Amino acid sequence: MHAAQPIRVLLVDDHAIMRSGLRLIIEREANLIVIGEAGNRIDALATAGQEQPDITLLDLNLPGTSGLDLIPELLAASSNTRILILTGVADPDAHGRAMRHGAMGIVLKEKAPEVLIKAIDKVFKGEVWLDRSMIASVFGAKSRASSAKNSDPEAVKIATLTERERQVLSLISEGLKNKQIAERLFISETTVSHHLTSIFGKLQVSDRLGLIIYAYRHWLAKP
Repeated sequence: MHAAQPIRVLLVDDHAIMRSGLRLIIEREANLIVIGEAGNRIDALATAGQEQPDITLLDLNLPGTSGLDLIPELLAASSNTRILILTGVADPDAHGRAMRHGAMGIVLKEKAPEVLIKAIDKVFKGEVWLDRSMIASVFGAKSRASSAKNSDPEAVKIATLTERERQVLSLISEGLKNKQIAERLFISETTVSHHLTSIFGKLQVSDRLGLIIYAYRHWLAKP
């Protein structure tokens, strides 16, 4: 029986000392390995394209470019990579934009190494990683931004959801991915995808993060 392959991680941060520290933290875990480092956009894209990492650990502040703009480029260069933002910037708006650009999670650099390791594992499994305080911050920022232009009663939209769509929405809010939802509800992944497409359309949200925030805001799920 073959041992499970380690999770392959690419480090993208413009500080060499930070990258060295991250490598030490990550590689002391038996199931993790750093397959490359980059300190700028060009090296990040080249390494991602060549190595096809499972996880790309990305700093939002890079010389000459924004980590936010780099997210879709990294996803294009390495279609199977999952991006985890590691940042010292406690900006809910930036965090929300990062998630909408395609990142799967945010970890603040002030957190303990154990939090980063857990986040890598969860994101690798396809789950969204936001700690409780960050969910509240991102949720609050998006709520404030949308409240001024939210004139139509949201109850009308919510009322159009079927019972099954409400079940899918609840499980999405728990951080489950499509395969897990399908298993929980005894339906196919294709059916889950159809339900999600319908939910996005009815509630007028464009991504999973927006859907989770909407569910918390309107008491369709518990944070």
